Amino acid sequence: MNTLISLQRALFGPLERADWLLSTLARFMFAAILLMYFWVSGLTKLGDGFFGFLNPSLGAYAQIWPRAMEAVSFDVTQMSSFQTLVVMAGTWAEFILPVLILIGFLTRFAALGMIVFVIVQSVTDLIGHNKLSDPLVLGAWFDKAPDGIILDQRLLWIFLLLVLVMKGAGPLSIDGMIMTRAHERQEAYS
Repeated sequence: MNTLISLQRALFGPLERADWLLSTLARFMFAAILLMYFWVSGLTKLGDGFFGFLNPSLGAYAQIWPRAMEAVSFDVTQMSSFQTLVVMAGTWAEFILPVLILIGFLTRFAALGMIVFVIVQSVTDLIGHNKLSDPLVLGAWFDKAPDGIILDQRLLWIFLLLVLVMKGAGPLSIDGMIMTRAHERQEAYS
């Protein structure tokens, strides 16, 4: 038994001390798997022209407020100011939060924002788009199929983002550089 414990310590001890590795891999995985998903989704919500980010598209309203849009025959002018603000905030979030995670700036806040975004996105997909009873979309935990869009995939997304909330961005980030400089200044004044 002592041999097994020694072998485990020898093999995995360095990994336990490599806190930077988990954060860095989490940011890499987010960039590799989800960055373009959110960017492309955000692009579908932009209105025409240079200031399209201030004038969301019809598709943005239809994606975020599907039932409300249907109720007003897809007439954006009948949507409230609150609904417009939600559409604009959601659209901007799909661009800003992933970039913050990518560059590792305000990473914990950005990852927390993305968790809220994914939860709201999932509720909108299930309730707003009337997919709650669709087993292919909802999925199920503890079943044989790991491909449910909401319960399976989005749980993994949230876990990935929770790693960033808990561990931060790691040293290969703007946050890491700021923390290193702050630590150096603190050491210099001590």
